[in-house]
Amino acid sequence: MSSAPLWPAPTATEPVHATVPVPGSKSVTNRALLLAALADGPGTVRLALRSRDSDLMADALRALGTTMTSSNEGGSSLDWTVVPGPVTAGGRIDVGLAGTVMRFVPPMAALADGEVSFDGDPHARKRPMGVILAALRALGAQVTGDALPFTVRGPLTGGEVVLDASGSSQFLSGLLLVAARFPKGVTVRHSGPPIPSQPHIRMTLQMLRERGVHVDDSEPDVWRVEPGPIRATDFTVEPDLSNAAPFLSAAMVSGGTVVIPGWPAETTQPGDQLRGLLAGMGASVAFTADGLAVTGTGRISGIDADLRDVAELTPTIAALAALADSPSRIRGVAHIRGHETDRLAALVAEINALGGDANETDDGLEIRPRPLTGGVFHSYADHRMATAGAVIGLAVPGVLVEDIATTGKTLPEFASMWARMLGGDR
Repeated sequence: MSSAPLWPAPTATEPVHATVPVPGSKSVTNRALLLAALADGPGTVRLALRSRDSDLMADALRALGTTMTSSNEGGSSLDWTVVPGPVTAGGRIDVGLAGTVMRFVPPMAALADGEVSFDGDPHARKRPMGVILAALRALGAQVTGDALPFTVRGPLTGGEVVLDASGSSQFLSGLLLVAARFPKGVTVRHSGPPIPSQPHIRMTLQMLRERGVHVDDSEPDVWRVEPGPIRATDFTVEPDLSNAAPFLSAAMVSGGTVVIPGWPAETTQPGDQLRGLLAGMGASVAFTADGLAVTGTGRISGIDADLRDVAELTPTIAALAALADSPSRIRGVAHIRGHETDRLAALVAEINALGGDANETDDGLEIRPRPLTGGVFHSYADHRMATAGAVIGLAVPGVLVEDIATTGKTLPEFASMWARMLGGDR
C-alpha cells in the first residue's frame, strides 16, 4: 500500500442534519467540454465540475487545439468558454486515471492529420483500452499499442465497426461523441454480453441530440450517427448525483436528515437510482422545497440489488451493507474489477480488515453483518473507496482512511464538505 497520510474518519455522535450542495456532474462535465470542443462555434459550459478528471479533460482539449478559458472560479465549480479550433496533432495527453479522458479523447485525436500520444497514472496502464483502440484501427486510424501508453494517428473517415462494449459503456460513448465529425459518420454494432451503465449511454445520446446530432438507435445494440455539425450551445451542468451518495448515506448511518439542493426531477444521470436504493435499505426519501431529502432511522436494512447500470455506487452501497442488520448481495458489477482499482477485491479486503464478513461472487459481492472495529481503510488511489471508508467511519470509531486527497479526482473539497456536514447547518 502507499505511504499516503491517514485521515481519521469522523464518527457521527448525534444525528446529522445538514444541507449539502454537491458540485457538477463529472460525467456530464467531461461530455459537455468535449462536445463544445467539437462544435461549430464558441460555447459555454456553466457550473462545470472543478476536479482532477475535468482538469485533465480541459488540458487534453487544449493539446488538440481548443481554446479553453475559465471564469467564475471558486470552490468546486467554474464556467468555461470553449472556442473550437482545427484538431491538431503533436500533443502529448496525460489521462491521469480518468476513464472519460482515456476513452473519449482518442477518437477526437483521430480527427487530426498526425500523431497524438497518450499516457497516464501507473494504474491507468492496467485499465482496459483494447476495445476502443481496435475500433479506431478498424475505422482507419493508425494506433500503436493496446493499452496506455499508446499513440493515435489520423485522419480517419468513419464507417461501420463492431465492438464488445460489455467491459465499459465508455467504449461506446467515446465513439458516439465524436462520430458526427467523421466524414462518413459511424455505425457501431455491439457484439457481446449486455453493456453496463446503460444510463450513461442515454446521457451521451441525449447530449448529442440536444446539439443537433442525428443518432438512430432504433435497432437493438446498433447506433448510427450521421455526419454533420455539432451545434454550439450554452449549457449548465447538473449536480453530480453519484457524488451525493456518501452524504446521503450519512443520514442513514446517523438517523438524521441530509438534503441535496438542485436534485433534478428528470435526469439521465444513473446516480438518480440512489433514491430507490436508499429507500430499499430503510431510508425515507422525498423531494422537498429545498431539494432531495433523505432521512434515516439509524437502522440500515440489507439489500439485494443489481447495480449494473449504476456500478459507481457499489462502494457506497457496500459500506452501508457492512453496517446493516441483515445480509446484502450486490449483483451485475463484474466490470468494476477494471475501474480505478479492482473495486470488488478492494471492498472485500477493506471491509474484512475491519472485522466484517464480505466475499466476492462472479459478478458482485455478498456482505453479512458483523461488528466492525477501527483500523486503516486503504483507498487504492480510488476516490470512491476513500468515501466508502468515510461512510463506515461515521459508525465505527478509529477508522483511518488512507489518502483522502484521492477524492480530488471528482470531489476536491470532500474532506471539508464532510466536516461541514457533520457540524450541521442549523
